[in-house]
Amino acid sequence: MQNIINGKFVDASNKKTMNIVNPYTGKVIDTVPYSTEKDAKKAVEYAKKAQKSWKGVPVYQKVEILDRFVSLVEENKDDLAKTLSKETGKPITQAYAEIANIPISFNAFCEKAKHLYGNVIPAGTEAGQDKTLQFTVREPLGVMVAIIPFNFPCDLFDQKVAPAILAGNTVIVKPPHQNPLTLIKLVSLLKDAGLPNGVVQVVTGDGVVGSALAKNPDVHGITFTGSTAVGKLTYLNGAEHLVHVALELGGNDAFIVLDDADIDLAVEETVWGRMYNTGQVCCASKRFIVQKSVLAEFQEKLVNRISKLVVGNPLDKKTEIGALVTKAACDKAVKQIEKVVEQGGKIILGGTAEGAVLQPTIITNIPKTADVAHDEEIFAPVISIIPCDDVEEAIEIANSSCYGLCGCVFTSDMKTAFDVCARLECGGTVINGASFHRSFEMPFGGYKMSGIGTEGVMSTFDQVTKTKTITLKNIFR
Repeated sequence: MQNIINGKFVDASNKKTMNIVNPYTGKVIDTVPYSTEKDAKKAVEYAKKAQKSWKGVPVYQKVEILDRFVSLVEENKDDLAKTLSKETGKPITQAYAEIANIPISFNAFCEKAKHLYGNVIPAGTEAGQDKTLQFTVREPLGVMVAIIPFNFPCDLFDQKVAPAILAGNTVIVKPPHQNPLTLIKLVSLLKDAGLPNGVVQVVTGDGVVGSALAKNPDVHGITFTGSTAVGKLTYLNGAEHLVHVALELGGNDAFIVLDDADIDLAVEETVWGRMYNTGQVCCASKRFIVQKSVLAEFQEKLVNRISKLVVGNPLDKKTEIGALVTKAACDKAVKQIEKVVEQGGKIILGGTAEGAVLQPTIITNIPKTADVAHDEEIFAPVISIIPCDDVEEAIEIANSSCYGLCGCVFTSDMKTAFDVCARLECGGTVINGASFHRSFEMPFGGYKMSGIGTEGVMSTFDQVTKTKTITLKNIFR
């Protein structure tokens, strides 16, 4: 496949390519351009030019284009889902679910865009303003860069691209280097739907491209989802020209199980909240903090349930656990598991890997002094169980992390549940459900090292627009 720059399919300026590998089979499935700083600069130039006219296109016309795009996605959903599964290692049923999210999200953002109203400050609200009327309007930031991660590329494409272009911005998509193919196809479908040249472009490559885009002074907004380390670098790059930056970064979410919890429910939510996408979820529950009085029951039922999960070819509809995105990612997870054991943990299920496939793993008896109990994020199907004495210790452990994305608590006492949610230092909490919960409507984002800003129908337009005040001075007699 090729980059899409100014509506044309083009190779990298240096003609170099990158292999895209199916992590399950280890075979090359396609190549994409190994783009350069020159390619990034060219995309920004076209985006800047296109934005001048795109911002003036009425919202209803923008919505008509996106409606056609949604129809094209539906027509091509089989190809899109299979491509996503092959390049990511994602189970095919989950790939179809991610493609099915595109119309949900795009339609929601379209409806919100139609109702993106300003505010009025009436005359006489403050002393000296008796004859003055003030009102606000939203304007686009300008040229935006969307840096998208490997784990949910389509979902994050929805969250970033739809509101940005509806608000009148142009967008350069920097897809994940491991699996950019589905996003290239989505940008191609936007082109087919009638989106003008230069409004959405896609430039493939490694971090060189991302840094070049972030540093470009003609870029006015960056929306990034990925690791905290790369997020910090992106923030620094953008700071050179005071660009608006939104960051959704890492997480090490706490999953608290108290002694009055529904253990069967907690086990089922663990399957959903930790094993989905083979454990590669930023807001997945990762630290399972369980009160000692119910620890044995929770572990026994959990081992029984997790051991039944089907591990295999991602393209098989029966598969529940596929491959990690690369063999290197799997090797890293194995080393992290070994480290947890060295620090006192005990493996009671799994722990082995072949290629990029890691067997679902449960580690228990992890002391609260272990790295994984705080800041060590394992991006894999690994359940780390940390025993606690009571709710106070559970909250202490939960808040000891540098991350603060999401968290959850299982208890039958709603007063306790709300108290725990209020005291957890994170951006989202769930009661009697896994922390892996993200609707398109909700404002999603974290505290501490988990990011800056939020995404969602409720809040993203605040991230992709700026507010202008228009004053009618002495308009009243």
